[in-house]
Amino acid sequence: MAASDVDVTHQKWMTKAIELAKKGFYTTHPNPRVGCVIVRDDQLIAEGFHRKTGEGHAEVNAIKAANGDTKNATAYVTLEPCSHQGRTGACVQALIDAQISRLVYAMQDPNPEVMGKGLDRLKKAGVEIIGPILEEQSRTLNPGFIKRMTEGLPFVRVKLAMSLDGRTAMESGESQWITGSEARFDAQTLRAKSDAIVTGIGSVMADDPSMTVRIDNNNQTIAAIKVRQPRRIIMDTALSIPPESKILYPVEQVSIFCLADQVEIDNQKVLEQKGINLIFGKAAEEGGIDLVAAMEYLADEEINEVLVETGSVLAGAFLQAGLVDEIVVYMAAKLLGSMARPLFDLPLDTMDQAINLNLQSVSQVGQDVKLIFTPHYEEE
Repeated sequence: MAASDVDVTHQKWMTKAIELAKKGFYTTHPNPRVGCVIVRDDQLIAEGFHRKTGEGHAEVNAIKAANGDTKNATAYVTLEPCSHQGRTGACVQALIDAQISRLVYAMQDPNPEVMGKGLDRLKKAGVEIIGPILEEQSRTLNPGFIKRMTEGLPFVRVKLAMSLDGRTAMESGESQWITGSEARFDAQTLRAKSDAIVTGIGSVMADDPSMTVRIDNNNQTIAAIKVRQPRRIIMDTALSIPPESKILYPVEQVSIFCLADQVEIDNQKVLEQKGINLIFGKAAEEGGIDLVAAMEYLADEEINEVLVETGSVLAGAFLQAGLVDEIVVYMAAKLLGSMARPLFDLPLDTMDQAINLNLQSVSQVGQDVKLIFTPHYEEE
């Protein structure tokens, strides 16, 4: 078999492993999404993917599905097999015990404490190692896990709905509904694959949102999946949130960032009695909560992906702090006028202050347009 044929074969099976990993998009966090296929003589023997934290990893599930038919087979895995004992056993040992003769991997584990160790153990056991194969495609499976491991921060995605003239709400704050039902259903998938949803007190006061994932038969993407509800994070400097707000229930899924020297003491006592997790954050130099420190805190809590659903002020603050990795905008074919509220509140007054965006994709969702951008931050 020519080298080019070998490359095509590896890409074919790794593509299948990547598609398997996507089945865990809404259920694996804080673990990465991983897929595995076991092949012999270019014939599929078994496949598996990581379904849920605490359950078997992709390699273990594939080995189990093979029913003992793994000797001298090749395993294709989207992420370097783990070499440490975590909530479940080490996948490296499971592969060695299964007598796999070759491992093809897409990317190394981004955790600097474990990177390469799994591959080294397999090599020492006589397993042939090939990779990385389709590394970039594999990286798109776990942007939050990768960023948390390499930078100590979660992947931050900002979701906004706007009119054609770039407005997100009327001057009064009225915003329901700018986009159609199809776009709102589509946005539920963003919530479902997030570990946490962040919003500001202004949005809570204006809309009294629940900020939960709403499973609906119209949203076929997630209708059949038992989705874990993301944590709901509220930025509320003075701790002025009304205790009866919808977003506070159930209380075990809620955290509020506030500043100790600015909180309303009576409200603090009421919220603590309700069991709300209050986080006394660090103050930013320009005022308000230090968002970088807040995101570092969430990363320490094993939060991989954060969805920011908020108004223009907090959205602009995230962008100015250099924390935004992706912007998802649902644009409606309507005009709200010059008095309506902008997409981002940014105090810019010259062109050289402009924040450039890289357009990643454009798609139609019902009568609305979905735009995905990545900010292009200037290197200091």
